[in-house]
Amino acid sequence: MIIRNWDELTSKGNVEGRRAVLEIIEAALEDVNSYKLVKRQVEIDGDWLRIGPLKFDLRKIDDIFVLGGGKQATFAAAALEDILGGRIREGVIVEKKGWGCKTKTIRVVEGGHPIPDAASVEGANELIRILKQAKETDLVIVCVTGGCTSLTMLPPEGVPLEDVRRVTKSLLESGAPIEHMNAVRKHLSEVGGGKLAMLGQSELVSLIAMDEVAGLPWGPTVPDTTSFSDAKHVMVKYGLWETTPISVRDYFETAGVSQETPKLADFQRMKLKEHHIVFADNGMLCRAAESKATQLGFSSTTLSTKIEGEAQEVGTNLANLAREIETKGRPFKPPCALIAGGETTVTIRNSHGQGGRNQELALAAAMKIAGSERITMASVGTDGTDGPTDIAGAIVDGYSLQRAKSAELDLMEELDNHDSSSAFRRLTDAIYTNNTGTNLMDLIVIVVR
Repeated sequence: MIIRNWDELTSKGNVEGRRAVLEIIEAALEDVNSYKLVKRQVEIDGDWLRIGPLKFDLRKIDDIFVLGGGKQATFAAAALEDILGGRIREGVIVEKKGWGCKTKTIRVVEGGHPIPDAASVEGANELIRILKQAKETDLVIVCVTGGCTSLTMLPPEGVPLEDVRRVTKSLLESGAPIEHMNAVRKHLSEVGGGKLAMLGQSELVSLIAMDEVAGLPWGPTVPDTTSFSDAKHVMVKYGLWETTPISVRDYFETAGVSQETPKLADFQRMKLKEHHIVFADNGMLCRAAESKATQLGFSSTTLSTKIEGEAQEVGTNLANLAREIETKGRPFKPPCALIAGGETTVTIRNSHGQGGRNQELALAAAMKIAGSERITMASVGTDGTDGPTDIAGAIVDGYSLQRAKSAELDLMEELDNHDSSSAFRRLTDAIYTNNTGTNLMDLIVIVVR
């Protein structure tokens, strides 16, 4: 089981609705496990290695190296180990501390996420070391999952890691979407935004799990489309520029062309042999959830795989939609299941408690579906973590608000204080998972019985 506190979550409230929602989430996460998906993309047939649509003659490859980073990226690496075995000469994956799976020969460096640390720097340096030793006759396979930018952070000369950490924290609290955050972080890293690819001479194949709403391939081996001016614009847009550490401001304003992230034209000029294959995305996740919901007897619909916006607002709007279905039978008729994927944001302006976007979304929804006997809703981070917590997300139903009042818990106050984790721990409605083996943004499931 991926959801590890199943019995606790289904011991109160709308039990049937909760079971259905959790079954849908469990099945969806199981279906998009990176180990299984990479196994579908990579195989050896005699002297030939197939990676997606690509074919390589193993007789012409001297050594194979495996690199990568991101939350749950070790599952992709483990699949490559099982497929390639002793053909892998060396490998390094940078994984989030305490997460992922064990690998046999590929070294795992546990870095910091969402805020980078010294281990992130160590991991980035290891990626560079291995890539530089690979020859033209070698093949390098790079596994990229969400969180790679933070986990492989290598600040440029003159910018202390602590200043990068400060910038990252301010971005996380600003409400900026991930694409805007990464425009800044890629320009504070010596490997991000395609820079890693420019350091080697061997052929590169990147296996990418899509973890951005924009839906475009990304990572340290993919050419970038943003610039230093874009990075500065993000900091100004969210009111962070004046409080940004001087080292970062100076670097952004004085960086030369050689320090810019490489663009497609740079890759073409260097004649880089780089291929990127998206082996997992949020659409696969939502289709798997929809399929399970249909099996359970619900009329299932994916509303969107690109949900964005403030978590509280998204939670409120989705809850209101569920109410409309329950009371008016429109735009869908019960029994139905609504599936959504994407990544919301939380803007923090004052002192706050602990939480994450999925928990905040669920907390806002709980107040709108109060009293319903038919609606159950959950939102989870597919990597098993939500914000800086060990909670994956939360589940709510029409009984949640009354249970909170009985426990003398003011949900509106908890929401205003961005303290959703405290609320859901007390309600025992926080969802905890084992390693999910994937990281494809967030999954929201609503069931109207």
